[in-house]
Amino acid sequence: MNAQGRDLRVQSQQWMNASTHSRDFSWPFWPALPLYPYGKRRTVCREIIKDTIWTFDQPHGILYTIVPIRMTVVKLEAGGLLVYAPVAPTTECIRLVNELVVKHGDVKYIILPTSSGLEHKVFVGPFARCFSQALVLVAPHQWSFPFNLPLSWLGFPHKRTQILPEDSSQTFFADEFDYAVLDINLGRGSFVEVALFHKRSRTLLLTDSILSVPEDPPEILQLDPYPLLFHARDNALQVIDNNEANRRRGWQRISLFAIYFRPSAIEVAGIRQIFHDLLKAPDHSRKAYFGLFPFRWQENWKQSFDALRGNGRPFVAPILQTLILPQAPKEVLNWADKVATWNFQQIISCHFDSLIEASPDRFRQAFAFLEKQPSVKEDLSASRNYPLLEEDFRFIKELEASLIRCGIATPLKEKV
Repeated sequence: MNAQGRDLRVQSQQWMNASTHSRDFSWPFWPALPLYPYGKRRTVCREIIKDTIWTFDQPHGILYTIVPIRMTVVKLEAGGLLVYAPVAPTTECIRLVNELVVKHGDVKYIILPTSSGLEHKVFVGPFARCFSQALVLVAPHQWSFPFNLPLSWLGFPHKRTQILPEDSSQTFFADEFDYAVLDINLGRGSFVEVALFHKRSRTLLLTDSILSVPEDPPEILQLDPYPLLFHARDNALQVIDNNEANRRRGWQRISLFAIYFRPSAIEVAGIRQIFHDLLKAPDHSRKAYFGLFPFRWQENWKQSFDALRGNGRPFVAPILQTLILPQAPKEVLNWADKVATWNFQQIISCHFDSLIEASPDRFRQAFAFLEKQPSVKEDLSASRNYPLLEEDFRFIKELEASLIRCGIATPLKEKV
């Protein structure tokens, strides 16, 4: 192993040893949403625009398929802070926020910008209790499963929780922000997303509707690189060195898993092969899932990732393209048209890349899949040259067909 690899391993081990004994990263309420990394969540704070916008990333995912989940904090002109999409309020996270409070004033507004994202709404109540003066503003048509409970029963502060007004001019921060609400009735629930535009910095905040995938793993995932190295392997028998190239390869494969669930470049091993590899695996620890690694990556996996990355262009996640947004194409396009009237130059999404350089035109182009005859400007030709691969949609489309047959989902509406 080279010196760089040894340094990376030492740094990672130091973090893991520290996190084992530190209460700063503890999240005791993880059973409410039992996703990785369970009871230990690190937080990385980055200043995006000096003295104006900060992002707070935490790791988040299923098993070792992890991506960042992100909170954004914006300084208000009159002093104080606005928080968009809170993350887990660990001791470390709250300490980092309070460092901003000391410099810029109290947290005044906490915004839950989605109705369907349980991974976002589960943190809002606990986060709000750490900032007792903040007004909590939530997207409309909140719901819970299996019973649709009142917001106060879900942990939201009763006396200081309000539904975001349909008219953004009615909010206390209307001079600094505009917002548009995408609201889709799914029958057994809703998909709601609030796009929030910070006028002074020309920054658009989004939750799940738009993604961009970086080539290298985000900083928060580098603190404990084991999940990256786990997915960098080609099979259960391979031992992976902790180096930059393997971290990058693991991240790129994780991205394919997270976005497509079962990308075309993955092959699930047969039962006999799984048990054969399980017996010969070099690591049978609980951390390594006792040697279980039930899939194989085909040689063309990098082609799928390159199409997904698309030179950094923003795109709509395939699960939304296939199952959700086509349920209301006209409403989605109207929402996208409104958002595209704002003069933003960058996007901060709650997952994957933390700062996406994108014009309103590039944002709008991401929703062209809902149009029968998309109208595309000449300067967007670069976006058209990076389509997502149709074969990678296969599993999601099969899932869609199964849900329709079972009556869980409804047939999609025609494009506009």
